Order: sequence, then structure tokens, then C-alpha cells
Amino acid sequence: MTGSITPIKTDKATQPAGHYSQAIRHGDVVYVSGQLGFTPGSSDPVVGTIEEQVRNCLANLAVILEAAGSSLDQTLKMTVYVSDVALWPEVNTVYADVMGDHRPARAIVPCNTLHHGFQVEIDAIAAI
Repeated sequence: MTGSITPIKTDKATQPAGHYSQAIRHGDVVYVSGQLGFTPGSSDPVVGTIEEQVRNCLANLAVILEAAGSSLDQTLKMTVYVSDVALWPEVNTVYADVMGDHRPARAIVPCNTLHHGFQVEIDAIAAI
């Protein structure tokens, strides 16, 4: 492995509650940890609607990517964890609205309810 590994941290996104970084930059790629639906910059686990949660996940990803020198438009792949596949139409509608014409590779992973009762979590890999 060549190149430095740089942790990315911004106060504009929810702070990690465990032993991990918001993101790691290696070379020209940034790996963003999963983001729950916290209001960006807040650690108060207020669980809103699924639409609000998706917007907050993507807003947290956006500010972390910005801190790393990237953006949502440079996202290569996202993984979306959703607590109930029946929520997928709402999740996909908000995702498409925020992402616009950019269509990174994506995986959808049905799972149980997430930490603090959130219903969606999204992580990302992006180019710098």
C-alpha cells in the first residue's frame, strides 16, 4: 500500500461515538463511515421520518466529503442499509432528489433497526 492514510474530521457532521473516523482518505480515494440520520453536526438522536433520515444521512456524507476535498458528485459507490425493504420507495425518491443526475454504484442492504432506532444508514466511497 502506497500513500498516506489521513483521518478526516469535521464538526459540521455528527461526531463518531465509537472507535472510528468519520472518513479515511488514502491517495485519491475517501472512505466515509456509515452515517445515520442525525441532523448534521448534532449528536442528538432525534429520529425523524424516513425522508428526513435519508436527507440527514446524505447531508452528513456531503460535509464529510467536502472536508476530505471531495463531494457527492464524486461518489463512486454508496451502500444503503435500510431497516425494512418496504421503506425503499421513500428512500430511493429522496436519494434520487439529492443525488440528481449522478448515479454512483450502489448496494441496498436490508437489516434490522439501526442504532438509536434509525431506519437508514449510508456509507460512501468517493474520488478526490
